[in-house]
Amino acid sequence: MPAVVLLEGRSDVAAVRAVATTSGLPPDAYRLVDMGGVTNIRRQLASLGGEQVLGMCDAGEAHVVARALRIGEEELAEHGFSVCDADLEDELIRACGHDRVLDVLDRLGLGERFATFRNQPTWRGRPLGDQLHRFAGTTSGRKSLFAAALAAELVPDQVPEPLSRLLERIAEAARRTSAHAVSIATTPAGRASPSAKPPRAR
Repeated sequence: MPAVVLLEGRSDVAAVRAVATTSGLPPDAYRLVDMGGVTNIRRQLASLGGEQVLGMCDAGEAHVVARALRIGEEELAEHGFSVCDADLEDELIRACGHDRVLDVLDRLGLGERFATFRNQPTWRGRPLGDQLHRFAGTTSGRKSLFAAALAAELVPDQVPEPLSRLLERIAEAARRTSAHAVSIATTPAGRASPSAKPPRAR
């Protein structure tokens, strides 16, 4: 059974899928769920009927997740939920570094648009990291494209800690599932379950 991973939105799903792919995790090891906003977590948990879940959230919304899980915020990690300092886009921008992010924008054909954006009066002179973060969310679909492209740039030792921890938990869940499958496969054929009733005499 794949690990169920609850994520706030499409850009988070895109980033996690990109890093999971480059890290070699098999696609059938996980199921990424776009909650459409962290406030929908209670509904998602209810629909899963008590199934074990993993996930990731922003620091500012950790209390929402903790309340839904009925645990303290300090317990999120041990329950399989990673917390980003600000949000995942910020984590990815810092992990890649500004120069590499600008290269990615050029490859996506967005370099000139970003140059125009950062020259707008509202954003002129702001820190480059803030400009990049805001630019990612200015057009529908761009945030997901941006997150996936940045995530795909990272080698394993560059992956931000919250994302790295989440991948480790997914891998652990996959190993447990694999071990369980092997255990079932190696059970001697014909062995009766301890609770099985003997056939009725004719």
